[in-house]
Amino acid sequence: MLSRQILTQISQALHAARGLTLYRGIMEDPVCGAMVVFLEKVASQAPLEQILDSYGEIFRLLSVQAIVAQEKPVGDAWQNHLLNLILYQDNPFSEAAASAPYEQLSCSLKQAAMWDLNKLQVLHRIEAGAALASLLKMEDESFLAGCLPLWDDLHIVSETGRYDRPKARELKEMLSGRGNWSACLEALAAYYRCAGSGIFGRYGAFRWVSRYEKLEGIDEPDPVCLEELIGYQAQRQEVVANTEKFLAGLPANNILLYGDRGTGKSSTVKALLNCYQTRGLRLIEVPKSALGDYPLIIRKLRGKSLRFILFVDDLSFEDSEVEYKELKAVLEGGLEVRPDNVLIYATSNRRHLVREHFSDRGSAGDGDGDLRAGDTVQEKLSLADRFGIMVLFVMPDRSLYLDIVRGLAEQRGIDIPGSDLDKKALLWATWHNGRSGRTARQFIDDLSGELGKQKNNKFS
Repeated sequence: MLSRQILTQISQALHAARGLTLYRGIMEDPVCGAMVVFLEKVASQAPLEQILDSYGEIFRLLSVQAIVAQEKPVGDAWQNHLLNLILYQDNPFSEAAASAPYEQLSCSLKQAAMWDLNKLQVLHRIEAGAALASLLKMEDESFLAGCLPLWDDLHIVSETGRYDRPKARELKEMLSGRGNWSACLEALAAYYRCAGSGIFGRYGAFRWVSRYEKLEGIDEPDPVCLEELIGYQAQRQEVVANTEKFLAGLPANNILLYGDRGTGKSSTVKALLNCYQTRGLRLIEVPKSALGDYPLIIRKLRGKSLRFILFVDDLSFEDSEVEYKELKAVLEGGLEVRPDNVLIYATSNRRHLVREHFSDRGSAGDGDGDLRAGDTVQEKLSLADRFGIMVLFVMPDRSLYLDIVRGLAEQRGIDIPGSDLDKKALLWATWHNGRSGRTARQFIDDLSGELGKQKNNKFS
């Protein structure tokens, strides 16, 4: 039989799992559910095969989570997973703390959260490996205990530069090192207030999924940084200045970035996230077809302490598409006011977002044409006018194109004579898509691969 101490720990953990209030949604997590099954089987002294099976399921699930998280854990894999659930799962306390200062939260809400933190701390202390090893010894199966895989060092650290969450790690370390978690309630509320609750605390980039009417977190957003982008500094500074006003809570404008293809319009917007995520900026990609979902989106964002940019990429409309009328209401003129914590940044290759035909400007009453052709023209042109700021990106001249190439080559550590680099870059532009920032990057990608191939052949 198991020792009285282990049985007591297991009994306390089961009571803790069943006694949660605000944080009870945590127990719907597959890993937590598997842990409860394991503890119940150990407590009831089920057959060893069933206990081993439930233990193996926990290990499998934690292995999957380690691949997804790609971080150095605080504590073992189970403890780190539980801490992540506390930080990233939505519940009434986290939502309230993210929306209002700690002093404004009700006493009942705080008391319930303290109660839950004490319960969760009991679950955090579980040493399932020790309990199973003890059970195996009792069953005279000690040879298995030494080979039993434990989750004390089960993690994978990313090498892709995934966004680091220093505040999250700091809070996890605080909880892990405290003897009384309820004493950390105010610090936890401050974290929610700064980083956001639920999905907004876990991710910085999102896409709107119309089919399910939900935001979907993006695990690995484009890592492009403003410092890496070369050229178009005046244009980017205008976007950055507006964004910093927005983050400071000052009046700011929606922005249309338009101009030639491959000039870095989309990269500029995506780079804002990597620069300002730690200051509370979140980026939400909204497809053109979902612009009618705007009321649903702002309903999810209104009242939150974070700042959100709705990013509409490659925006343009044929004259037969009516979504542009919905976008006009989104930008300005709809009955529902856009909240102060939401802006729209769009990119387009067109200055006038709705395609216009010469027939639109024909004489009134001409054949079957529009009797009020001037009104039609004004309606189509008014869409772009509703963006407060319009930033133009034009195709680079020869000098700027080569500056971009040289800058990218320096970032990649490519060391070849400048004249040779220029010659290759201009030839590449001639044979491919013309001069642009995208063409420069594609050239550098190809050159890097070729140089790497030559290096490998040299040492093979």
